[in-house]
Amino acid sequence: MYVVEDKGGAIALMLASLFFLGTWPAFLTLLERRGRLPQHTYLDYSITNLLVAVLIALTVGQIGDSKTDMPNFFTQLTQDNWPSVLFALAGGVFLSLGNLATQYALAFLGLSVTEIITASITVVIGTTVNYFLDNRINKAEILFPGVGCFLVAVCLGSAVHSSISADNEKKLSGSSSNSKCTFWTKGNHDGSKYVLYEEIGGFLEDGAPNGTDYSLNVQTEEAGTAEFLVQLENRRSIKVLGSDAFLGLSIAFCAGICFSLFSPAFNLATNDQLHTLKEGVPHLVVYTAFFYFSISCFIIGVGLNIWFLYNPVLGLPRSSIKAYLKDWNGREFALFAGLVCGLGNGFQFMGGQAAGYAAADSVQALPLISTFWGILLFGEYRRSSRKTYVLLVSMLFMFIVAVIVLMASSGQRKTLE
Repeated sequence: MYVVEDKGGAIALMLASLFFLGTWPAFLTLLERRGRLPQHTYLDYSITNLLVAVLIALTVGQIGDSKTDMPNFFTQLTQDNWPSVLFALAGGVFLSLGNLATQYALAFLGLSVTEIITASITVVIGTTVNYFLDNRINKAEILFPGVGCFLVAVCLGSAVHSSISADNEKKLSGSSSNSKCTFWTKGNHDGSKYVLYEEIGGFLEDGAPNGTDYSLNVQTEEAGTAEFLVQLENRRSIKVLGSDAFLGLSIAFCAGICFSLFSPAFNLATNDQLHTLKEGVPHLVVYTAFFYFSISCFIIGVGLNIWFLYNPVLGLPRSSIKAYLKDWNGREFALFAGLVCGLGNGFQFMGGQAAGYAAADSVQALPLISTFWGILLFGEYRRSSRKTYVLLVSMLFMFIVAVIVLMASSGQRKTLE
């Protein structure tokens, strides 16, 4: 099994992981805003996400000689390590549920607020549990004040969402475009071919009336204006204007709780703190654990989204397997999102072996990357009130402080092997 021994190389892997894990949600946001059904997007995402785990296990998981305490991937598949495998599978279930909830939360809260809330809850719960699982190796006098900072960041994230919702209501109430108007044209306005399905109505498998390809024909408005909000609402797949202010926050909190349970499950799978393995059976190496939790992540994600095709939530239209297979609009972005997320997870585990948990904790800074993409690509917070900007800066500042404190609390731990 290949192990990164050069600490500089490990840090490079962690930085790449930070970038990838902060970037893949932007692709999901892009497709949802273009009108692609989230069920279709997540099914595509799941395929390449699993493919990355399999490729990593078959390549770097097989490089080098198999050792007694660090067997290669194929060697571990035949060993009696099912208690650890079950923990890895449970971690995949939690990760899949967290990613799925995140996809819907992104529509309501945007990239920065969603990622900061989910990451903060992950640390508040997950790091606290790991503190006890790892025999209290972290410096408690530093760790728990850092956890407190993450709690403050969650509260500020909720305040940012409330403030920007109030800003949007004010913009719409003072605009002549506050009535929901949709203009349709035959053909393809900008090459996207996306359809506002709920305006067409019916079962997506039936396609557009008379085989006509419809797309929105609207003028591109400046980000942050009322006209832009109306244009975006008309085009996107999940309708958010006028929705319950606590709906998006509730979804994000659920995602954060799922993410926080994934980390302890993976910890138990690779370190066996509960001593469930028989004597002489080595712990799961990270590549094997990564493979198993990716399998369960794939099964849960695909299973739930096939069910959502026929039983949609949040007012989405019904779809079908046939409609999904025919939907190639934006598929490359969804597949790329799964690839990026899979590489981010893999690099995190590989780099963490050499750099330790202090470097691994730095990946929790991924919402800063997501915030960058949200502002640059989607115009988040454009033309917002001064109150929103103050809350946004405060949220980001508190989150940065929390990440630094978290990294400073890390003690000398075993690497994930």
